[in-house]
Amino acid sequence: MVQEAKSRSLRSRPPQANDEFLSFTASVQFDHRLWRHDIAGSIAHAHALARAGVIDEAELESIQSGLREIAAELKEGRAALDPSLEDVHMNIEKLLTDRIGDAGAKLHTGRSRNDQVALDMRLMTRESLLDVSSKILQLQEVLLTKAKDTSDSIMPGYTHMQPAQPVLLAHHLLAHYWRLERDLGRLLDCYKRTNLSPLGAGAVAGTAFAIDREAVADMLSMDGVTQNSMDSVSDRDFVAEAAFALSLMMVHLSSLSEELVMWSSREFGFVRFLAGLTGGSSMMPQKQNPDIAELARGKSGRAIGDLVAVLTLLKSLPLAYNRDLQEDKESLFDVFDTSEASLRALTRFLAGAEFDKVRMRKAAEAGLMTATDLADLLAIRGVPFRKAHGLVREATLRSKGDHGEFLKRADELLVKELPDLDANASETLTAERSIARRGSTGGTSKGAVAHQLSVAEEMLGKNRGSVEKLMQDVSAVDRLLWA
Repeated sequence: MVQEAKSRSLRSRPPQANDEFLSFTASVQFDHRLWRHDIAGSIAHAHALARAGVIDEAELESIQSGLREIAAELKEGRAALDPSLEDVHMNIEKLLTDRIGDAGAKLHTGRSRNDQVALDMRLMTRESLLDVSSKILQLQEVLLTKAKDTSDSIMPGYTHMQPAQPVLLAHHLLAHYWRLERDLGRLLDCYKRTNLSPLGAGAVAGTAFAIDREAVADMLSMDGVTQNSMDSVSDRDFVAEAAFALSLMMVHLSSLSEELVMWSSREFGFVRFLAGLTGGSSMMPQKQNPDIAELARGKSGRAIGDLVAVLTLLKSLPLAYNRDLQEDKESLFDVFDTSEASLRALTRFLAGAEFDKVRMRKAAEAGLMTATDLADLLAIRGVPFRKAHGLVREATLRSKGDHGEFLKRADELLVKELPDLDANASETLTAERSIARRGSTGGTSKGAVAHQLSVAEEMLGKNRGSVEKLMQDVSAVDRLLWA
């Protein structure tokens, strides 16, 4: 006889409370995204039940075939999930039991929805971490390409948004590359702590059945199992960690976006974007607005909000599982969706950017940006740096921001302090020479930047290989579904 799976909510609630109660407690409207991971975990669990002697080989085959048929129907849109069954887990269980009868009703033996959802969340999170990682690599590749294409281009470097010292545009672009490199490292570190199986932890105390937890983890290409049943079902550190890593990445994208917005303004004029990637104005026909960069900048706030929601959710929760944890999904799904969409859009936007090298070079001459070089020159020739700094500062104040006047006063200072120096300020204090002097590791000289590019390209290749290898492990979910 076919058994009907009933949702927990419908077992004890009076009829008049059902609609209101289910509306408040149901999660299938968002956790339906876990159906692939839930079915893959159920197939692995069915194999563990067979090894433990709970089901026989015929029942295992029936469960496995039934689950794969359901997966195909869900993928093709031929099956629908019922909101009255509360969540994706109960929906799939009912679809299976309706299809194969008693064997389907045995699937939940030795398993709770507590360890079941913890597994599904881990499987989804590890997959999404790699999806974002692959898109970070694409943005890094665009940054490297732009850096190589502009290896001779000079621009102003800023501190406090004030002109500071001349730098190579490639050096500036590579600064964003290294930010993303750290973001990628955090995501891959999070992957390691995520990729452990909690299945077999049961509701809180483990399971009385001889479930081989390690074999289940191996089927799912996970690196091992969690070590404490109470921690297994309540742990959402990987959710918070992923949300943090993604939020920080979005902060970095916001910084890049802010610069692109500023640089595209008439006042800067450093960059132009493809017309098809800019927005217009409903009133002003001449406008071409950097909408993509502005939206990526704005969406960083949304990502931070998702992180705060997760951390607030976890605060003060007692062990072990609490229904509050149902609320982790929407925030986690959203921060992944927001991050992926922002990376895709910003990568294309930057790939179509054209830098005005002439305008950047002229801006690098303004703002007395070689004043530090004058102080360094005095210090190298024996003038105490603090004295040199004071002398140069006085010269900059007296020149009132005029570059030609600064060079004139610099010549006067050199004659006074370094009478034996066979050079004048206009030859010594150029942007090119300023950049060439900064050859320390990580500096902005052409040699140092060329070394940066070499290291960055090597790391990009290694990281791409690492992500591709991990994607083979993650594909275990689809191998179980579509074998």
